[in-house]
Amino acid sequence: MKLRTLTLGLLSASALAFAAHAESITIATVNNGDMVRMQKLTDDFTKANPDIQLNWVTLEENVLRERVTTDIATKGGQYDVMTIGTYEVPIWAKQSWLLPLDKLGDDYDAKDIIPAIAGGLSVDGKLYAAPFYGESSFVMYRKDLMEKAGLKMPDAPTWDFIKQAADKMTDRASGVNGVCLRGKAGWGENMAFLTAMSNSFGARWFDENWKPQFDQPEWKKTLQFYVDLMKADGPEGASSNGFNENLALFQQGKCGMWIDATVAASFVSDPKNSTVADKVGYALAPDNGLGKRGNWLWAWSLAIPAGTQKADAAEKFVSWATSKHYAELVASKEGWANVPPGTRSSLYANPEYQKAAPFAKMTLDSINAADPTHPTVKPVPYVGVQFVAIPEFQGLGTTVGQLFSAALAGQSSVDDALKQAQDAATAAMTEGGYIK
Repeated sequence: MKLRTLTLGLLSASALAFAAHAESITIATVNNGDMVRMQKLTDDFTKANPDIQLNWVTLEENVLRERVTTDIATKGGQYDVMTIGTYEVPIWAKQSWLLPLDKLGDDYDAKDIIPAIAGGLSVDGKLYAAPFYGESSFVMYRKDLMEKAGLKMPDAPTWDFIKQAADKMTDRASGVNGVCLRGKAGWGENMAFLTAMSNSFGARWFDENWKPQFDQPEWKKTLQFYVDLMKADGPEGASSNGFNENLALFQQGKCGMWIDATVAASFVSDPKNSTVADKVGYALAPDNGLGKRGNWLWAWSLAIPAGTQKADAAEKFVSWATSKHYAELVASKEGWANVPPGTRSSLYANPEYQKAAPFAKMTLDSINAADPTHPTVKPVPYVGVQFVAIPEFQGLGTTVGQLFSAALAGQSSVDDALKQAQDAATAAMTEGGYIK
């Protein structure tokens, strides 16, 4: 008995000593469904890497952006892995705030990453963030309600068709809104949608000399169309709705159409969570015949801040979470339709994925239709489809988002919102030295 007690004591001491030497990394991520799913599957990682412990900080999108930006700019060192987007990567990499990802492993196959996505996450040919999922945006719609309205959704609809369909699908008595669109203020919330939409109306944030363009007719047409459409056919309280709120509305059968991230397709078509899973169709984001569609390009990606003391452990985790192996793990647990989309060419060549994901081709077509280097009808001095890749955009985009959200809520007129946006943008660009 004494020998058994002694043995157990030695084992416990050994376990404690091992735990004391285990390296702990802190991961900041967004509360989107794919990231929440990843956290539930990390036993696969920790079994293979028992010397690495994972700590999670999961935040709403706007809060995440604010926290990680503050931390990396002040060299706070709170996080070892950050979930960031296509906007931050080129700016932060040029500031030497991110580590290049050059130790992802021999079997990682970085060349398999879709070129449009990899290009947005690279600087001077080096990858500075690994895409967890990539997305564009498109139209998700109720096929049954479209048929009831006597209409057929084109593969490439116009904004006029969307308006016509929304008017016919709206049924307040049954709790059905013809269309659900983002209204929550934020440069990555309502302004992601509205900037992409404005491209298709011929608008732009700045002209070739960085002069703000909110006083031009193209922005007036964009914002007026959006506000009128949402007032006639959108849900109540739309100015508070972002991606997650609209996802819930669509899954509950309360939206005839929803124009948003392609990544939502696996959630709206999942019968476990969506009451309309078998009734969803997909189409390209709308246009106005000007040569640009209202779709964006984005990748939620994992990056490692230059200030971390745990770079090797962090890169092991990034490699695992964005690997082909992880895709196969999700497929084995949740089915191929729920694999994080939009990052690897091999996924779209996989017959099992094509069969399980009726939205696969439309997703890839949407990603390939976006051009960050030529995002607008008229020439511009910036890159980025639904954002402007300059440091000032994060603050300015949120300010403009607040003004446009207030116009949607009826707290100001479209004209007032645009005038204030023009003033705010002019002040920001003057202070930044872009204009005199």
